[in-house]
Amino acid sequence: MARAALTTDAVVDVALLAIDEKGPAALTLSAVADRAGVATPSLYKHVRNLAELRDLMSARIMNEIADQVGEAVLGRSADEAIRALMVAWRHYALHYPHRYSALVQTPEPHTAEAGARLINIMLATFRAYGMADSAAIHAARCLRAAVHGFAVLETEGAFGLPEKLDESYDLLIHMMITGLRAPR
Repeated sequence: MARAALTTDAVVDVALLAIDEKGPAALTLSAVADRAGVATPSLYKHVRNLAELRDLMSARIMNEIADQVGEAVLGRSADEAIRALMVAWRHYALHYPHRYSALVQTPEPHTAEAGARLINIMLATFRAYGMADSAAIHAARCLRAAVHGFAVLETEGAFGLPEKLDESYDLLIHMMITGLRAPR
């Protein structure tokens, strides 16, 4: 990559490719610089430090998830939308397991907008169940915990029993939908 072509977005692109190949533990500014074909100090024109790079990567990852989930729920509502949302989220985590594990889960300034996009998609799907305000926030937290927990356990190979994971995930989706339909 030519030095003139190096931008903050390009640095994030290179870092994500590095993570895809070697996992988040291998991410260093030196590794990103080597991959970009520049000296490490050249990165400081685009990112302050590794922590900021991780935040920028998390924002990108969160936006990618929001894009996929948003596309999946488009034109769907209620149970069909929840199923599509959960399937799309899991699909992202399985397709990009290292990126997903690199996602900073705490709200950071760089991830706030991307996180809000994803939350707003979830909140919109809950309207079909008559949920708004704090009830929808509680439901979003539960849905996120269910999808994220399953995805992390699956990508880390933590499900060792012979039952099919797709069947378990279908049950999880059914449980979430049943819970959303239940009177409060």
